[in-house]
Parts: sequence; structure tokens; C-alpha cells
Amino acid sequence: MRPAALFDMDHTVLRIDTGMSWMRYEYRRGRSGRRDIARAVYWSLLYKAALLDMEELATRLTAGLAGQDETELAAACAEWYARDVAHQVAVDARRAIDRHRADGDVIVLATGSTQYAAEAVARGLGIEHVLCSRIESVGGRFTGKLTAMGFGPHKVALAEQLARELDLDLERSTFYSDSYNDLPLLRRVGAAVAVNPDARLRRHATRAGWRVERWS
Repeated sequence: MRPAALFDMDHTVLRIDTGMSWMRYEYRRGRSGRRDIARAVYWSLLYKAALLDMEELATRLTAGLAGQDETELAAACAEWYARDVAHQVAVDARRAIDRHRADGDVIVLATGSTQYAAEAVARGLGIEHVLCSRIESVGGRFTGKLTAMGFGPHKVALAEQLARELDLDLERSTFYSDSYNDLPLLRRVGAAVAVNPDARLRRHATRAGWRVERWS
């Protein structure tokens, strides 16, 4: 069995919050307003405090996509990634990924973001395996449902499924994350690393004796 190195995306591999970045992109396109931006800021603050019900929010937002054309969203996400995200990879994240790859570890991007953001970031970094939230589409149109959720305990389930498929040893694996919301997977792996941690994760990491790192 091989070890893996799993990386959260926002504020870990990337220097930014992709949810906020996407809302600003939509604002520039005239597809969202100031109220939408304010709502996104509010959700971001709740998330950082680990007070946001991500399952309820993701379910509600995805339901709003029902009937929309997947091709249009995928094209917009590709443009957004190229303009606003590709250059936001943290230098220390690249170094950590390269180090684990040289050691023979399986590299995994593990994020609550959807496949449209997560897979673009993974391609840019040469990461083959992606655990993320996935929006369902049938016949090129969204059904309004999620086929996978990539946060909290759901992220653990996805990691365990991948471990079975690839014969990975999670007890010998490392997970890098900035968020207290990722505590379930941080506890599940053998080595937890708090990267740019929020206040609650920093306190927990200090008590647990986990590594704490500041990535640029």
C-alpha cells in the first residue's frame, strides 16, 4: 500500500477563496450584483468560523442550477480559471507537491469546490486524482443535484473510496488544509498539517501537536 499526499485547495494550494473569486468574476460579467457579493462574504465568514452548514448551502445553490446548460458554465469556469485562478498557486504548495511526488506519494487534490474549478487546478499542477463536489448533468443540462460532496465527513468518505481503489494507506498519508471544517480528514490521516490555519484549526493543531505552516 502506498501513502498519499492530499491537499485542500482554497487558502492552501491556492492563495485565494475561489468562491469569492468566482463571485467577483460573475459581477464583472454582469451576472451578479452587490447583494450577491455581500452574501458571499457573509458565507465566507461563517465558513471560516466553521459555522456554515455547507451541505444545506451546497444543496440549495445546486438546486438553482437545474435546467441550465452545462457547456455554458464549463466554458465560463475555464475562462475564470485562466484569468483569475491559474496564477494564484502558492509557491510553497508547488514545493510540497513536488517533494511528495519525488517521494513516490500519490498526489490528491481534496476540495469542497465543484469539478469545474477543482479539475482545472489539478490539471495545472499535474495532479491526477481529484476529490471534490460534483454537480449532476443529464443530456448536457444540470439536474439541480449533487452526485458527490467534498467537505467535512463527505471528504473522508471520498478519500476512503479512493484509498480502496488505489490501494492507499491513509494511516501513512498526509493531508494539508487551512480549515477547521476539514478536521474529520485531518484526523483520519497519519500526518495532519495545518496550512495558513483559521483560528479554530490553529488552536486544535497546537493542542494535537500537528505541524503548522505558513505558505505564501
